[in-house]
Amino acid sequence: QVQLVESGGELVQAGGSLRLSCAASGRTFSMYPMGWFRQAPGKEREFVAAISVRGTSTIYADSVKGRFTISRDNAKNTVYLQMSSLKPEDTAVYYCAASMRSLPWTNPVAYGGWGQGTQVTVSS
Repeated sequence: QVQLVESGGELVQAGGSLRLSCAASGRTFSMYPMGWFRQAPGKEREFVAAISVRGTSTIYADSVKGRFTISRDNAKNTVYLQMSSLKPEDTAVYYCAASMRSLPWTNPVAYGGWGQGTQVTVSS
């Protein structure tokens, strides 16, 4: 099973940018669609973005559409989340995961191999 490690989270001012990375171990990374989710304190984990196996198809939550871009490099076993025009409401722990079940990409139940998360804090 794929194991994932997120990185790149930090404190940033509103309007700024960050790029999150999610490195996968194992040779099966390229078999899975990948997703990013986030969880703010006191809130449920919410879908952010997902990408197909070859990177040709992506979907986004309405709240990040036009500001965030998901991409992947299968040769490097890594998926990225480029975030721009950050807002304080983007503050959360960001997680990546592999879509392993035949469910909509927006459904966290579809995913496995969750990483430990990386903290993104956006100050106003």
